[in-house]
Amino acid sequence: MRILGIDPGLRNMGWGVIDASGGRLSYVASGVCRSESGSLAERLLALHDGLVDVLARFGPDCAAVEEVFVNSDARGTLKLGQARGVALLVPAKAGLAVVEYAPNRVKKTVVGVGHAQKQQVAHMVRLQLPGALPESADAADALALAICHAHHAGSGTSLEAVMRRAIG
Repeated sequence: MRILGIDPGLRNMGWGVIDASGGRLSYVASGVCRSESGSLAERLLALHDGLVDVLARFGPDCAAVEEVFVNSDARGTLKLGQARGVALLVPAKAGLAVVEYAPNRVKKTVVGVGHAQKQQVAHMVRLQLPGALPESADAADALALAICHAHHAGSGTSLEAVMRRAIG
C-alpha cells in the first residue's frame, strides 16, 4: 500500500509518501507545497496544484491528513481550515480513501509520546524510514502521518470499521 501523508498549512503544506507492506515501511518521497504570496484564493490554488502534482507523480493508494487544532487565533485557525480543505479534497477527488488523525495520536504512534517535540518526530521518522531526509518539519510531520496510518490502517479502529462491527 502506498500512503500519502499530508500536514496541512496555508504557507507550507508538507507531504510524504511511503510504501507499507506487512510491517515493513519504506520511504518514497517527501516535500512541501508552498503558497507564499497572493490572495487567499491564489494561495489555495497553488496548494491544490501542488498536491495534484504529487498524486500524479507518486500514485498513492490512500491519504492520511492531520486533523486541525484550534488555537486562540481564530483567523489563523480559519485559514488553516481552508488549507486543510484542499488537503482533504485533492485525494478524495482522485478517488482515494482519506483518513484523519489527531496530532497527539500521530506523535504517540511514531515517537511513543503524545506531546513529542517536532525534533523528536523528525528523528523518529528518519529512524523508521531509512533514507528519508525530510527537507522541513512539515515534510517530517507528513511522513509521520503516513507512518501512523500504516500502523493503524489494518487495526479496525477506523470509524467505518467500528460502524460495520456495530451494525453487524
